[in-house]
Amino acid sequence: MSTNIYVGNLSYEMTESKLNELFSVHGAVTSAKIITDQYTGGSKGFGFIEMKERNDADKAISDLNGKNILNREMKVNIAKPKTNNWN
Repeated sequence: MSTNIYVGNLSYEMTESKLNELFSVHGAVTSAKIITDQYTGGSKGFGFIEMKERNDADKAISDLNGKNILNREMKVNIAKPKTNNWN
């Protein structure tokens, strides 16, 4: 079962392909997505990685959380499920 990982405090210079490359060292990456502003198209400074194996995801989180990439200290952890806050 795949694992979804939150990656925060990304440099605005980070690309999805660079993010994929960074995580693929730790295992199979199913997808890499940087969240962008709908009006400017610029990065919002965070994204999500989906990794095929939970063990690989845990290793990536352990190795990359707090690591300085492109002059920003990344925050990496298991993504929390999206919730409906309308209630």
